[in-house]
Amino acid sequence: MADEQKDLYAILGVARSASEDEVKKAYRKLARKFHPDVNPNDPKAEDRFKEVAFAYDVLSDQSKRARYDEFGVQGLAEGFDPDKARAYARWSQQARQSPLHETFTSDVDLEDLIADFFGGGGGAGGARRRRGPGRGRDAEGQLAVDFLEAVRGGEVRFQLGGKRLRVRIPPGAEAGSRIRVPGQGEPGAKGGPPGNLYLTLSVKPHPFFTRKGDDLWLDLPVTIPELVLGAEIEVPTPEDRVRMKIPPRSQSGRVLRVRGKGARKRGSEERGDLYVRLQAQLPEDADPRLEEVAKQLESLYAGKDPRARLKGG
Repeated sequence: MADEQKDLYAILGVARSASEDEVKKAYRKLARKFHPDVNPNDPKAEDRFKEVAFAYDVLSDQSKRARYDEFGVQGLAEGFDPDKARAYARWSQQARQSPLHETFTSDVDLEDLIADFFGGGGGAGGARRRRGPGRGRDAEGQLAVDFLEAVRGGEVRFQLGGKRLRVRIPPGAEAGSRIRVPGQGEPGAKGGPPGNLYLTLSVKPHPFFTRKGDDLWLDLPVTIPELVLGAEIEVPTPEDRVRMKIPPRSQSGRVLRVRGKGARKRGSEERGDLYVRLQAQLPEDADPRLEEVAKQLESLYAGKDPRARLKGG
């Protein structure tokens, strides 16, 4: 998770007025640069990648970005109420300007004070009702996790109110999943036990994997010879790399399935599948031989319109 002291715009290297496209371009550039697979020998790369992904998760969402701009990182917490935060800020400012300010800086139980004002405990002149120890209220929060942490599961460490906590992410967790952290809610009253903390997960985007249910999708760049002649190539998965065969005369855009290499199904040892979409990749170098090859291939299309089926609609 990104350090709350760091500015999310600075992490992506964009201005606060940056457009959505500028934010996206900055994220993609930095995600490729700091992805752990690209920097296997740099222990700091993974933390930097997580910072970049967290910043993008916030700044690419108009609602989250607006809350962050107004309230900072605390405005991103699950259950955060902007109206109440603004009302409290107004009340706090008025209290500081009030001649009674000195009175309210002492250590007073606010609920008991309000009960005095409204005759709590049995009306005027009655003794105020004294409550015994009470359990603290549950708290809600939001935790952004890396895409592969959600797919594979594992332990995530984060900081809350100056305290470092650890939480176990179950394999196959999805965005919106809620995780209970016992005893990390609000303190109990009069020595009572604290409440619990419930974290709602948000999942950072991955540079090349996407998820649909328990299945994962991957756009895989391949060469023209691999499509025409067929090949056996390596394909990355969340756990490792596997060998996959490309049948001869495959079209760009063809989807191949790698069984059992998707996300873990919740509460089961079964996994979804990995779907690999082949994407033709031309050589990047400006080699004149490529044009010659293209002209030779052009004759193979004589009298055949590859877009003919699109004209029927």
